[in-house]
Amino acid sequence: MPRVALVTYDPRPEPSKDRDLPVLRAALEAAGAEADAVIWDDDEVDWASYDLAVIRSTWDYSWRADEFTTWAERCGKLTRLANPAAVVRWNSDKRYLGELAAAGVPTVPTRYLAPGEPTGPTGPDGPTGSHGLPDDHEYVVKPASGAGARYAARYTPEQHETAVRHLARMHAEGLTAMVQPYLRSIDTGGERALQFFGGRLLHASRKRAVLAPGTAFDADKVAHPGLEPWTPTRAELAVAERALAAVPDAPELLYARVDLVDGDDGEPRVMELELVEPNLFLFLHPESVSAVAAAILAAADTP
Repeated sequence: MPRVALVTYDPRPEPSKDRDLPVLRAALEAAGAEADAVIWDDDEVDWASYDLAVIRSTWDYSWRADEFTTWAERCGKLTRLANPAAVVRWNSDKRYLGELAAAGVPTVPTRYLAPGEPTGPTGPDGPTGSHGLPDDHEYVVKPASGAGARYAARYTPEQHETAVRHLARMHAEGLTAMVQPYLRSIDTGGERALQFFGGRLLHASRKRAVLAPGTAFDADKVAHPGLEPWTPTRAELAVAERALAAVPDAPELLYARVDLVDGDDGEPRVMELELVEPNLFLFLHPESVSAVAAAILAAADTP
């Protein structure tokens, strides 16, 4: 009987937001495994007692990225970790988008502003004003390590001073900021999430725009508004596969989610490549539960 740790977070005092976890745990147990939902920073966990630890919903990690990557490296030495610790470290900092772009993967143009770094007058997305912020189009500011639209906001050039305060707040907390053009296609076509599991496409979903105009960067946001099933186009699947092929050292990935939006040319671009703890949206795709359980069991049995 394989022992599998489904790695999650401690949501207390609120209930867990991972709707998939009890369903996945039940499916694994029905298939003959022993499956435990385990909190990643619980010092009492004996990771070596598991055949496989699957990072599922460690949704507090972006606040503690260094601590989390240190845990992943320690855990990966005690048992098989999915995804591997090297992938966790690479993917936990969204500066990976620059590496994908350099490898020829269509991505959303991104500029990075780290604490203490000087900001120049131009960026990858065209002319910029002071503080490295665009002065001729709408844009988004968000942290390079973040999740669920945390510390993200959408600005027009007229909101420059508010955006500068946003940057200052992130830099004061030691966070590197990302600046991206706001792609208006999000308002009409939304974002598409292509989910891969066990090396093949599992399912896809679409959500509507997360960042409403005028919403403060530190306000709570609905991470997946208007979520619905989606059938990916051939172009979307091709971009997603190019992104996965560009992950350094071609590691074995148990799971991956590629988030896509359309550029101004109408072609799909990678907004994020989620290799750490992507929401699987199994509640929206119940037919995928058995395939996920089977892939996890196969990974647990791999020497």
